[in-house]
Amino acid sequence: MRRLLLCLCLICSNITAQEVVNDVSGLNPVAVARVVVPRSEQDVIDALRSHVGPVSIGGGRYSMGGQTAADGALQLDMRGLDQVLAFSAERREIRVQSGITWRAILEYIDQYDLSPQVMQSYANFTVGGSLSVNVHGRYVGEGAIAGSVKAIRVVLADGHVVDATPSKNAALFHGVIGGYGGLGVIVEATLGLVENTRIARESQVMALQDYQPWFYREIASQPDLVMHNGILYPDDFSTVRAVSYRRTEAALTEPDRLSPRQQGSHLQRAGIRLSSSPSGIKLREAALDPLLFRSPKVQWRNHEASLDVSELEPISGTNFSYVLQEYFVPPAQLERFIGELARLTHKHQATLINVSIRHAKADTDTLLSWAPEEVFALVLYYRQGTSDTDRQRAAAWTQELIAAALRCGGRHYLPYQIHASREQFLQAYPKAPQYFALKRELDPTYRFRNRLWDAYYRP
Repeated sequence: MRRLLLCLCLICSNITAQEVVNDVSGLNPVAVARVVVPRSEQDVIDALRSHVGPVSIGGGRYSMGGQTAADGALQLDMRGLDQVLAFSAERREIRVQSGITWRAILEYIDQYDLSPQVMQSYANFTVGGSLSVNVHGRYVGEGAIAGSVKAIRVVLADGHVVDATPSKNAALFHGVIGGYGGLGVIVEATLGLVENTRIARESQVMALQDYQPWFYREIASQPDLVMHNGILYPDDFSTVRAVSYRRTEAALTEPDRLSPRQQGSHLQRAGIRLSSSPSGIKLREAALDPLLFRSPKVQWRNHEASLDVSELEPISGTNFSYVLQEYFVPPAQLERFIGELARLTHKHQATLINVSIRHAKADTDTLLSWAPEEVFALVLYYRQGTSDTDRQRAAAWTQELIAAALRCGGRHYLPYQIHASREQFLQAYPKAPQYFALKRELDPTYRFRNRLWDAYYRP
């Protein structure tokens, strides 16, 4: 009886009744039964054992297709689990609760001159969210974050807690990372760290046809390169600005060790606004970006790692949203896919603002791997309207892009709007049946749900 009363008090103190949750795009309102904000592992266990219906899991809510919520579900808002649990500078690792943000980790480890081995470009995300979608960044010689994770701790649907590593409970480890909250609740993670070094930015412009050989010659083979991405200008899709960050001992031009929490230069925001039209993209390519990149920049690795999404604001409004898509293709298919991207973008008159090219090594272990072989990633940043017609137009464009990626031996990334057919999903992720078999074993009553799994999973 005492335990029952404790659970009831805990739940009542942390619940907001009948809440509509959304993500950063503003495009996916979901009416959940209620929201619980756990503050401990035991809170998660108690919430799962006291609730008999579906459960969804949310963090920073930076996915863009309802991957953190399900209609009528109990949503676990994991941002209350935000503590550092253990740290070793000697072993270069940190153990954290899953609701902590990368910004908080950077603030903790920066004093020890350490940096995350792999993270996404912005530091606002929670660790649990990053692991659930198996993020990647701009780090040269790295790939998905799964390669930098040493251990996770997961609460299963029945409330049991399991520790998993790449060698212990490996099937769970490789299913949960990149598993979009379908197998269990990540409550802890142990992450690898590397040295926080000074990095110098370099930038040069080249024709698309020259980019790939240049990348392998000047980036992939250079041990002192830390980060890299290419900016593909979506006016005629023929020019790439390569932006790289190299280890250096040069004097800092940016003395701050971390980026400010509120960011975004007038030039950068002007570039986003300009890119809403073909003429604006040409102006950005010819005049604005040369201004942004002309000055030498030497900073700490952690300064670049701590970028804040505020530099992109406003992300959404009543009648518009800036949205992401991402596609992964084998290196030999890069130019072919870009040709299809250009054709389909013009065909559907999509307002494509920017395309960022990254590189990732293979991840052959996670069940829903987006890089079963070495890939180039293309991150699309575009603007769309919010009307039914605008949504249908965006869906048609996306479905054709997914088909093009599949023809090139590639695939789409799953944290964004859910436009792929089930057949496209299964073709893109051929180990999905193994993931589904594991889900049936660990979650036989389909408790862990969200709109992604409601679209593709068959209990």
